[in-house]
Amino acid sequence: MAKPMTKTQLVAALAEEMGSDKKTAGAALDGIVALITKEVGGGGAVTLPGVGKIYCRERPARMVRNPATGEQIKKPADKVVKMTIAKALKDSVND
Repeated sequence: MAKPMTKTQLVAALAEEMGSDKKTAGAALDGIVALITKEVGGGGAVTLPGVGKIYCRERPARMVRNPATGEQIKKPADKVVKMTIAKALKDSVND
């Protein structure tokens, strides 16, 4: 498995793709991340065309087991961030 792309590598590739400098590309990336965080944190969803949909889902309270002791404990309800991958991206990986 290849190593994941770092933020520095992503910003450099984005700058090259945009035909601009790294500072502008970094600001664009930071802006997108901030918008996604704000929208999903508020309970909404964001669709990135060709990539997928990022959304927040609530999980109900449930019983879980402590693996160290085997003790059953009640875990309160919480929220998790989920992502559904777009079919176009799945298809491009499997070609």
